[in-house]
Amino acid sequence: MTEQLLHYLWRHKIYPLAPLATTAGQAVEVIDPGLPNRNAGPDFFNAKLKIDGTLWVGNVEVHLRASDWMRHGHHTDRAYDNVVLHVVAEADADVARTDGRPVPQLVLPCPPEVVRRYDELARSEVMPPCHAILPALPRLTVHSWLSALQAERFGQKAEAIRHRLQQCGGYWEDAFFITLARNFGFGLNGDAFEAWAGRLPFRAVDKHRDNLFQVEAFFLGMAGLLEEDDPGADDYCLRLQREWRYLQHKFQLPAPLPAGQWRFLRLRPAGFPHVRLAQLAWLYHTQCSLFSRVMEAETADELRRLLQASTSEYWKEHYTFRKASPPKEKKLGKGALDLIVINTVVPFLYAYGQHKADETLCERATRLLESLRAEDNYVTRMWDGAGIPVQTAADSQALLQLQKSYCDKRDCLRCRFGYEYLKAGKAW
Repeated sequence: MTEQLLHYLWRHKIYPLAPLATTAGQAVEVIDPGLPNRNAGPDFFNAKLKIDGTLWVGNVEVHLRASDWMRHGHHTDRAYDNVVLHVVAEADADVARTDGRPVPQLVLPCPPEVVRRYDELARSEVMPPCHAILPALPRLTVHSWLSALQAERFGQKAEAIRHRLQQCGGYWEDAFFITLARNFGFGLNGDAFEAWAGRLPFRAVDKHRDNLFQVEAFFLGMAGLLEEDDPGADDYCLRLQREWRYLQHKFQLPAPLPAGQWRFLRLRPAGFPHVRLAQLAWLYHTQCSLFSRVMEAETADELRRLLQASTSEYWKEHYTFRKASPPKEKKLGKGALDLIVINTVVPFLYAYGQHKADETLCERATRLLESLRAEDNYVTRMWDGAGIPVQTAADSQALLQLQKSYCDKRDCLRCRFGYEYLKAGKAW
């Protein structure tokens, strides 16, 4: 038994079939267990209980052992004076408020079947640990939990965007481009791309936005990829180096990102940082007011057209400065574009809709996710194999949230699927 499990039993009213009573023999009837409190203070607020026939409205504190009340200093903390019931697994001490008045205590045993299933979830090496009951879950249960997870993911991403917006001094266009750049890293180089974009002097770049060569010099120079002592530098690289030195001096630019930040191992040549930076330079050069245009787009096809980046002529024949390649236009595939829409456009639509109090933007974000195919990765394949259908990007985003925020942390007690597993086949 853990304190987390005891919280769970109280919150979900998983009580013994026999009548409840305090350690002093007073009958207890739980009308409402209260609202969970994840901050400082008692564990549950505004519980409604009848103790020995008298209605009490107040807070509830939960501990494994009654003596934890003193160990945690609650007997000297006035914030706990309005606790009307102390729920414990073991009553090894009497407890009192700061004025000495005793606090009623209830020993809440855990059904053996729940303990067994909880241990299974905690110790299982198979992922997801609740896989046995997933195929039999009602569709409504699955749909409602995935919808809640999607909303939770929207909220977290919107908060990250608001933080990035604050760092950008309130410029939505800058915050959007930094997020777009991060997602051009496609996981492996995501952190490096975000760090790089965060160093870009956007107002300086804007002054040269109509010149693709100068935008490339800004981007590749700030990325630390215009090495001065590169013995393999060709004529184009040398020209970019000279342009970068001029721009760096003109705008008194900060030091570029260390070149060692970029990762090449296990990357296909089309995904090399040089190519991705050239694509971003082309987008920045050709798509002025990109953020505004993206916010106005109604469909995934419109967004794919807006975000379809090409490159300058040089990069159609190169993957790096040292390596030429057969002539080929280096564009993002449909799958890559959809990932950009899912991870950049959709969260920004939602965050911007919240900022503007415009529900239509938030609804469009949801519609876009539902119109796109599910992402194909080990998480979505795992859940699909376990019996949870993964059809749209809304499903895959919800399951990524489930995996990251619940399964990876073994936080099964806050998961709807975990709840279903604990109660499967057992009447309490």
